[in-house]
Amino acid sequence: DAASVSAATGTDGDGVESLAEQVKRLHEWVQETETGDRDDLVPGVSEKAWRQVSLSKLECLGTGCPMIDDCFPDNAKQTAFESDIVVTNHTMVGIFSTGSPNVLPEFSSIIVDEAHELVDRVTSAATSELTIGAIDHAARLARRNGGVSTGSLDHAVENYGLALAELPEQSFPQGLPAEAQYAVEAIRDASREILTQLKPKKDGESTDTGLKVAQAAMLQIFEICERIAANDASRDVLWCSRPRFNSEEGMQRLNIAPLSVNGLLSTNLWGTHTGVLTSATLSLGNSFDPVARSIGIDHSLNPETGVARAWSATDAGSPFDYPKQGILYIAKDLPTPGQSPTTESQLDTIAELITAAGGRTLGLFSSRRAAELAAEAMRERLDVPILVQGEDQLPTLVAQFSEDEETCLFGTLSLWQGVDVPGPACQLVIMDRIPFPRPDDPVKAARTRAIAASGGNGFMQVSATHAALLLAQGAGRLVRSINDRGVVAVLDPRLATARYGSFLTNSMPNFWTTTKKDVAIGALQRLSEAQ
Repeated sequence: DAASVSAATGTDGDGVESLAEQVKRLHEWVQETETGDRDDLVPGVSEKAWRQVSLSKLECLGTGCPMIDDCFPDNAKQTAFESDIVVTNHTMVGIFSTGSPNVLPEFSSIIVDEAHELVDRVTSAATSELTIGAIDHAARLARRNGGVSTGSLDHAVENYGLALAELPEQSFPQGLPAEAQYAVEAIRDASREILTQLKPKKDGESTDTGLKVAQAAMLQIFEICERIAANDASRDVLWCSRPRFNSEEGMQRLNIAPLSVNGLLSTNLWGTHTGVLTSATLSLGNSFDPVARSIGIDHSLNPETGVARAWSATDAGSPFDYPKQGILYIAKDLPTPGQSPTTESQLDTIAELITAAGGRTLGLFSSRRAAELAAEAMRERLDVPILVQGEDQLPTLVAQFSEDEETCLFGTLSLWQGVDVPGPACQLVIMDRIPFPRPDDPVKAARTRAIAASGGNGFMQVSATHAALLLAQGAGRLVRSINDRGVVAVLDPRLATARYGSFLTNSMPNFWTTTKKDVAIGALQRLSEAQ
């Protein structure tokens, strides 16, 4: 956890670095770093500390900022604008796709690697939240830098807090309850009035840096409120949540996200650009159509020509001989997973498989609670090291897992994708259940309802496609080189018994498949004895 690291600058009595110490370390780091990239800061800092030294995108003053010469993002942007080839990340492509063209230089073609993540990244970039902390921050800036009264906004925020306290954590496809709606509209109206007061009194644009920051922060509040108040269920998904981090970040807030991003991608990314998309998991159920549909190229119209875009797909194959290198074991005899994170029969099977493998296990679980319970049970039953995501930074855990062949690593979503551990350290990959999206995921639930309402199969297009993608990614952790051998064990009988099972298995590497546990155990024992 970035918020609980110890640093050389000192820690409090519990060994946890204080906020002041984190900020001090950030100021020292900024004098040394060449990129300003948060990922380059090791150990990391809490979100609260990072906010003390950073600005949101809407608070950025652009070329009018007096610190422009020392601005890391602007320097990177200028370098990109002078380059023939620009390498960036999904986040920047997501921001560009939401309608912010100036974040990237002009380009004619784009190559997107790991393109299966594109929809989630664009959705994230287009998602906004209305928090009491953000509103209070904008009000402070307006008072301090603009000299304006924020009494009406302060009163509206109080009512908003009271309304939030009464809201359940759920989506609102039919609109907010009246009190919450009135509270959001009051914040919208108050922020609009403050924006009017923050305008320069004389003709021309103000050069006051503080005033510009206040305007940008207040504009962000106004635009989010306007979007939430409009509550267009045909375009957006609106819900209330309480993020579970700490007491401050865990306060309730309203969130709003696009119902679909294929229109944004079709218009802003594919409108005038040639795209090449690559990934090992673009073909789901032996078809590229699900992914093409989700990213806005399946039968979409080119806005300039008014005709459907031409696209083609190619399966380049794999250097791996999956049927000979791996076994897919589907635990058909186990009960269908329910609400309980784990079951005794699941734990018994996990223990048998790990024992046969002599450790060497990557455990992919559908929830953090399931991973923690399974790890606790295995530590009691087995004599092999068990690491759990969250006990240390992920790169450290993966390094420990890869260095010791007896070690097992259990975790959730971050381990399903991107972990690359070739060799005998990973000869067993366990998935506790088919990774369908959580039933309370407001965006995916809304997308499912919208597809069903238009006559489509919402379950297959949303939930099954989501699960197929993660199953393909998770199973791909097993074979990372031509010499790797092992077993992928899915402890969910629905993969073999449900009607959608073939769609899911056809999305995974074509391992030799069995539903017999003794076959999987025998193969693992032989691999273990051969080490």
